[in-house]
Amino acid sequence: MGAPKQIHTFQPGYLKLHDTGELSRRIEALQAKLESCEICPHKCKVNRLHDKKGICQTGKKAKVASFGPHFGEESPLVGRYGSGTIFFTHCNLLCIFCQNYDISHLGEGYPVDEEKIAEIMLSLQNLGCHNINFVTPTHVVPQIVKALPFAIEQGLNVPLVYNTGGYDSVNTLELLEGIFDIYMPDLKYSDDKIAHRYCSAKDYSQVVRQAIKMMHKQVGDLVIDERGIALKGLLIRHLILPDDLAGTYDAMKFIAEEISKNTYVNLMDQYRPCFKTNDCPPLDRRITREEFARAMKIAHDFGIKRLDGLGSFVMN
Repeated sequence: MGAPKQIHTFQPGYLKLHDTGELSRRIEALQAKLESCEICPHKCKVNRLHDKKGICQTGKKAKVASFGPHFGEESPLVGRYGSGTIFFTHCNLLCIFCQNYDISHLGEGYPVDEEKIAEIMLSLQNLGCHNINFVTPTHVVPQIVKALPFAIEQGLNVPLVYNTGGYDSVNTLELLEGIFDIYMPDLKYSDDKIAHRYCSAKDYSQVVRQAIKMMHKQVGDLVIDERGIALKGLLIRHLILPDDLAGTYDAMKFIAEEISKNTYVNLMDQYRPCFKTNDCPPLDRRITREEFARAMKIAHDFGIKRLDGLGSFVMN
């Protein structure tokens, strides 16, 4: 099935929420969750409004590591002028093979208030970016949403992308309905035992499935315009790991049978050993051509045809 297309003028959902006052209610509800933090499934219960920190090591203020137009994202996000990425510091997953470990584990970045986040969003839009792409937003959702009115009042009008590791609370996602136009979760592990071994979320596979169901319920399959630019919908990333540690068969089965065969999927072939993987076989090697080909075949066998490119696999 081909990609749905829209040619008419698109208006992001958050503009309507702002006009009706609903956005203000969502901001209040999300801020209240910080008082005894239940933003993500860890439910650390620390008072982040008093700058206490739990697993994500983030208190009252978000931290930003970097931002700018990104041309390495999925093709419907990149277009001609790039995806406007904002990389937030820290993470609630802490995978031992994280390729951005300097940001997620080591905390590289600087604190920002809501007005600064708004300023960054507007600067990316002014550069022509087709969307604002929040990378690792789960633990700083209240700060992001609180920044929106500042940006909206100065002309923000591009789609917002929720680019997450997938360990998200359904209760929090319910408060995000209509705010984020595009959800882009990872589907990292299909087996909780593997997740427990390699990240800080021992119930990851259960949580991510419920989160993806909620995301799809809110935004549906990915919709692109006549330029090939994503406007709204779900994209799923699945990083292929050595020895099939990611559980590709179960991941594709879940997408095809419980989400939609029309889901836009990026089978990511760029795994490389880094951070804590040198003495952790099989994560101490890159994937093989055969492993990548097998993953692609699994997706096709389940009827998943909307795949991002054909992979950029290079043997080392």
